[in-house]
Amino acid sequence: MTTRPTTRPTGRPSASPPGSNAPDKPTRKPGLAVAIGDWSTRHRKTAVWGWLLAVVLATMIGTAVGTAKSTDVDNGVGESGRAVKILADAGLRTPAAETVLIQSSQFTADDQRFHTAVDQATAAVQGTGTVTGLQSPYDSGAISADRHSALITFSMSGDPDTAADRVQPVLTAVTKVQAAQPGLLVQEFGDAGAKKAFNDIFTNDFSQAEWTAVPLALGILLVVFGALVAAVLPVALAVTAFTAAFGLVALSSHLVPTDDNASSVMLLVGLAVGVDYCLFYIRREREERAAGRDAGTALRIAAATSGHSVLVSGLTVAVAMAGMFLTGIATFQAMGLATILVVIVAVLGSVTVLPALLSMLGDRVEKGRVPLLSRMRRNSPAGGSRVWAAIIRGVLGKPLLSTVLAAGVLLALAVPVFGMHTAQLSAAQELPSGNAVVATGDRIQQAFPGNPLPAQVVLKAQDVSSPAVTQAITDFQREALATGQVHQPVSVALHPQQGVAVINLSLAGTGTDNASVNAVKALRDTVIPHTLGTVAGTEVAVGGSTATSIDFNHQLSSSVLPVFGFVLVLAFVLMLLSFRSLVIAVTAVVLNLLSVGAAYGVLTLVFQHGVGASVLGSHKVGAIESWLPLFLFVILFGLSMDYHVFVVSRIKEGRDKGLATRDAIAHGIGSTAGVITSAAVIMVGVFAIFGTLTVVSMKEIGVGLGVAVFLDASIIRGVLLPAVMALLGDRNWYLPSWLTWLPDLSHSRGEAAVTADLEAAAAAAEAAEPEAVLL
Repeated sequence: MTTRPTTRPTGRPSASPPGSNAPDKPTRKPGLAVAIGDWSTRHRKTAVWGWLLAVVLATMIGTAVGTAKSTDVDNGVGESGRAVKILADAGLRTPAAETVLIQSSQFTADDQRFHTAVDQATAAVQGTGTVTGLQSPYDSGAISADRHSALITFSMSGDPDTAADRVQPVLTAVTKVQAAQPGLLVQEFGDAGAKKAFNDIFTNDFSQAEWTAVPLALGILLVVFGALVAAVLPVALAVTAFTAAFGLVALSSHLVPTDDNASSVMLLVGLAVGVDYCLFYIRREREERAAGRDAGTALRIAAATSGHSVLVSGLTVAVAMAGMFLTGIATFQAMGLATILVVIVAVLGSVTVLPALLSMLGDRVEKGRVPLLSRMRRNSPAGGSRVWAAIIRGVLGKPLLSTVLAAGVLLALAVPVFGMHTAQLSAAQELPSGNAVVATGDRIQQAFPGNPLPAQVVLKAQDVSSPAVTQAITDFQREALATGQVHQPVSVALHPQQGVAVINLSLAGTGTDNASVNAVKALRDTVIPHTLGTVAGTEVAVGGSTATSIDFNHQLSSSVLPVFGFVLVLAFVLMLLSFRSLVIAVTAVVLNLLSVGAAYGVLTLVFQHGVGASVLGSHKVGAIESWLPLFLFVILFGLSMDYHVFVVSRIKEGRDKGLATRDAIAHGIGSTAGVITSAAVIMVGVFAIFGTLTVVSMKEIGVGLGVAVFLDASIIRGVLLPAVMALLGDRNWYLPSWLTWLPDLSHSRGEAAVTADLEAAAAAAEAAEPEAVLL
């Protein structure tokens, strides 16, 4: 009786002896994802403990070096940026301007009780010892036209960057005066007060997002897998990836300063992609095990398919986010670097420590089954969701009608984007309409139009006290007020030693509307050239919130084409290399543009026009945060490729097995519908959390990303993609002969390549080892 030794499917193929007909090696070298996965499964403890050590070290180093935040000089662009730089070079800082509003519907500023309230508030604020330049409205003339409102003006002493940390004594003093004057309204409003309210809310929001997003993702994964261990793995890896990336961002911030927006975006994207990448990997491994594959083979196929998709998707997101550096704007660079770091770390965790953990656990990954959920999974059809199967049958049955309807819906949603208005939102605008700071700002805006967002004109000259400069400043004030687009109060601060003069004046409008924008343009184009600009040897720049927003928008507009072009070309090339099809690459770019356009349109409807804003606990802001459209475009192109690569690779797998194109489409969509839906639910759920936060820009991020991912996973991947591919037929796989030299990064050879490797390994082992004769 003879027998042959059993060959381990997961082992490396042995070299064939000389003269043997057996193959010396697999027909194709394993891809990078397979090579990494193989290493991780062979060195499981090294992979797991190395990951944990890396996370701890990154966190410790980040904590030790601290985080460098971007300054106004870093963020400055255009003429307003020059104004900030002139002040910074002169060692001058614009103090945090504050006011106390005294208002009464019964009394006027001429009544004794009103006068008493003003005196008490003035004395209380002065008594804190933290303010400078305090002026009573009876001295400054800051009394409304109807004389029912008055403003006490002052500035916070010390560093304006830390004024929000020192404004609490002023707030407390004003609160005490309000308690003593119940018949009048006594409220504080200003840069420091609004920033403190914003920082407090932002910190609470960030904490809420952290504590809500993780349980939400865990709950969804529990439904997806029906087992606690399988659900915990993606969340644990995503959280550790974010923790490590947070430390790396702190370290890198000393080269590229970061900000609060970058931290929020990093949490948002890191958790979403980290969980999704692991979900793709685990679901494919479980699918292969359910199909009868042994544990080693299932892991290798998961690495060759989903692992490869994760690498390409992560690379796409990271390189796309590199386009942020083309803007030349500090906040974009901070968000770009933070996103790149968290995505790279999430990808590394998914393709290294995850296969090691799955190899350790084996089928124990299904431990902790939830009876009801497990039963639901067992009873689900093997070919995928019945709902999705019905949808795909309908789409493939009428592909032209499906294309027209799906594209029509997306284009209709995108229509409002043509009226989109962007602006840098102030701290007060970022807060909800019911917030006390916002309410006070609105009252001041009504009583003193333009006062909440003043313009700042900075003049640099050798002698700012010279008669020529003095006369020019006088002429400037007169002509500026004569335009009707500038209002009192106007203040002039001379700094002779530094050769700098600063003129503060109030603009018409709300600070973000056309009236305010036109007022700044009038100052820059007409008033300054006729007055301050006539003095030889002077440099003049208009700054302030409105001017900064105008310059920021202009900088963004000039960088839109380079950034969009960079991302579009990148996405096209990656799809071309991944599928070796010109048509697939073009289709991917067009579909993603439709997704982004629809998301823009919904954002414009909700936050600019106020449609449905109250449902989100928001209000009509009248503008979209300036940096948001460009950021959304870049990040959505990366995230959309995640799903596109995953779906199309399964379609091509089916076609390469001999299926007709339509059958391959049905197979690919049907086999990925469950995991795509699960991944989309997780992403939309995480993004929806940000849509419920208090800060408006975070709401806009959450709504924009959530809507785009929902549309991408449903209308685009479920209807439009299969419909378009069905119409194109075999033309989907067209590659011109002059492009055949391109590198082959095809996904579809994943399962076939692994199977070929294993068969070659078994044949090599069989030929190399003699038969053993058992007596």
